[in-house]
Amino acid sequence: MNQKFDESIQKLDAALIQNHKFDNELFAKLTKVQQDLGILHDDRPICPFLRPHFFPRSSYEKIKKAGEILHQAFERMTEAALENNEILAEINLTEKEERMARINPRYQSLCASSRLDTFLCGEDFKFLEYNAETPAGVGDQISFEKVFADVPEVQNFLAENNHWRPQPYFKLLESLDLCYRETGGRKEKPNIAIVDWEGVSTYAEFEILRDFWNGQGYQTIIANPFEFEYDGKILRVGDFEVDIFYKRVIIHEFLEHFDETHPLAKAYIDGNVCMANNFRVKIPHKKTSFAILSDEKYASIFTNEQLEMINKHIPWTRRVRDGKTTYQGKEVDLLELLRREREKFTLKPHDDYGGHGISLGWETTESEWDRALENALENCFVAQEKVSVEKVKMPTFNDEASMELLNIDFDPFLFRGKVHGGMVRLSSKSLVNVTQGGGETALVILEGF
Repeated sequence: MNQKFDESIQKLDAALIQNHKFDNELFAKLTKVQQDLGILHDDRPICPFLRPHFFPRSSYEKIKKAGEILHQAFERMTEAALENNEILAEINLTEKEERMARINPRYQSLCASSRLDTFLCGEDFKFLEYNAETPAGVGDQISFEKVFADVPEVQNFLAENNHWRPQPYFKLLESLDLCYRETGGRKEKPNIAIVDWEGVSTYAEFEILRDFWNGQGYQTIIANPFEFEYDGKILRVGDFEVDIFYKRVIIHEFLEHFDETHPLAKAYIDGNVCMANNFRVKIPHKKTSFAILSDEKYASIFTNEQLEMINKHIPWTRRVRDGKTTYQGKEVDLLELLRREREKFTLKPHDDYGGHGISLGWETTESEWDRALENALENCFVAQEKVSVEKVKMPTFNDEASMELLNIDFDPFLFRGKVHGGMVRLSSKSLVNVTQGGGETALVILEGF
């Protein structure tokens, strides 16, 4: 970040605080906009901020390049896992997940859409997780921009500065359409079903995407997995013919209820529906995939360019087990290392979301960490080395406007392996996650920085 960039943001923040310190009318208006748009987690508006997050073009391009190269690495790892039982065992798919992952999705890119969760620290950044399954947040950008339309200082700032606002909701539709055509689809505007369980906290985003896609001429419905029927040729929800199954339901939750006899699975196996993302993405989605990327014994899978990005931007990660591994170029006993230096490590379940089940070594007592390790050994967990997290000052409103120092992560979206925009999440907690009480704001890229 350069001085001119910082000074321009600081000037905007000062104006926001000065002009709206006790502006309850504005606070109520911003909250009402979020409630009307459904930008909520449960009943809580998730954007208690007075402006977007401004990101310099130069920093965005560095993350974009690294993310796209690492997407290629995840694709190579997935191919290797399907060919090599040792790697597949390390990933730890269930029997059902493995059977479904072996079905050919019939389109080229592994993921129609995905998201890399990224911690920033100055000019450095680390990718901590890869959401290859059902990345949320794609529809948020358009809603947050409507929130800040009521903040005059933000609108003046945008008018005075050359900027770019991403449109991930457009890119997602383009990606789904292209996947559909690669599977042999011929309709000019295929029908889309957005699929998840009823009552999920992200339902408002589904409505945003449905309304936008309908407006683009792609007839779209929201459905749950129990509503589908298949006659051997066409997948349906009632009278609605489904061409693209936009899967937001989590694979392991789907497979807890269903198997290959589900109408979706039958239509997918027959090649009569385009499913995005497909069952195969479970391989890179598992957090154990980071253990493959970061362990030098698997280096032969990747190109030199991919290894360079792995070494720079993927934290050291290992599946938790009793045995030897390498750490900082030396052979170590993994459990001894994790017990001796718990302040350096995080324990994560290999396949969960929303920050559930994560233990941060630097925020736990020795006895709590020992219990977490016992649980990690009994189940499938990874240990990941702690990374530095940048803090930023953001103008925040509640009863009054104030500047808060918050942890930030920037999570770029990828559409068929190409980065476009991303989520910006902020929190006072170490786990920067909306589910865990964090917030989210719009992203704006400032040109010339």
